[in-house]
Amino acid sequence: MLESRHGRVLSLVFNNPGRRNALRPETSQTMAKAIRLAAEDEGVGAVVISGAGGHFCAGGDLRSLGEARRGRRQHLYERIARLNEFVRAIRQCERPVIAAIEGHAAGAGCVIALACDLIVAAEDAQFTMAYVKAGLNPDGAGTWFLSRALPRQLAAEMALTGVAAGARRLAELGAVNRIAPKGKALAEALDWAAKLAAGPPRASARIKRLLNEAPKHDYEQHLELERELMVEALSGEEAGEGIAAFLEKRPARFRST
Repeated sequence: MLESRHGRVLSLVFNNPGRRNALRPETSQTMAKAIRLAAEDEGVGAVVISGAGGHFCAGGDLRSLGEARRGRRQHLYERIARLNEFVRAIRQCERPVIAAIEGHAAGAGCVIALACDLIVAAEDAQFTMAYVKAGLNPDGAGTWFLSRALPRQLAAEMALTGVAAGARRLAELGAVNRIAPKGKALAEALDWAAKLAAGPPRASARIKRLLNEAPKHDYEQHLELERELMVEALSGEEAGEGIAAFLEKRPARFRST
């Protein structure tokens, strides 16, 4: 993994280009730790995840998985737990997390992309739930994300056949936010992340919480949570600055947390 800072944006890069950034358990663990630390760092306002060498992530390292399957079942549970830890870190991070996709996002790479809050993809990027081609089913909540991001028939097609879906098709369906020219996905994601990082951090954290919890709530429960968080927001300094800036017809100046 490569890690760098661009102002208030943390950039995390899968760095195994010779294997199209195939994911190993230690990489998942390292990425998860970096994201959790970012969530505690007042100097970080957004996170961008990308891959080196023209690809995002080819998913699990099948050579390593082939070796692991001959060992203890407990070892397999622990291995998958690392990916789950990574996905949870993305979802629980109070900062916006953007995936910048070039080339292929396959298997666990596709899952990680879908776990992010926003996706910027190169015009020729491909998303593949490739598990079935290796006689496997998705993990890391891949079918959970897929079934919520796409119509059921396309989700089933991707999961059951391992067929690739292009970035433009997914953008038309709302699963990809922005299309960038080939080779420019990271630059566009960093630019977008910088704008998000300049926004109100506490409001962004509340919005992420609401979006994450909405599927678990019925209508009345969510009404109450939104009311609770709106009162919390109106009592805070971010709302004071945001409302004043609107009334004074000037850009808002939000402080980092």
